[in-house]
Amino acid sequence: MATRRSIPLCIIFSLLTCGIYGLYWFIKLTDELNSNASTKTAGGGTAFVFTLLTCGIYSYYWMYKQGQKVDEINGNRGGSTGILYLILSFLGLGIIPYCLMQSELNRIA
Repeated sequence: MATRRSIPLCIIFSLLTCGIYGLYWFIKLTDELNSNASTKTAGGGTAFVFTLLTCGIYSYYWMYKQGQKVDEINGNRGGSTGILYLILSFLGLGIIPYCLMQSELNRIA
């Protein structure tokens, strides 16, 4: 089940808490996309630990896989949302895919 969250508030809370809320948001996005898509990947806590252990490299894989899940939820097999999220992350705009994922979860909530 997806939880409806205000995207502007998520961004503000992430900035005010110096990224701590962003970590919580990362974990919740992972868990909620896992519960709404038939393709399952590592849970939110596990994905966070993998990201820490790989010094952030896992987060690129995570972005790609979450994009695939968004495509799956939308019924768009073979979509390129994962590639879009990956490119945005490489450009240092990782918050934008978070917002797009949350927007999708808000839509289905």
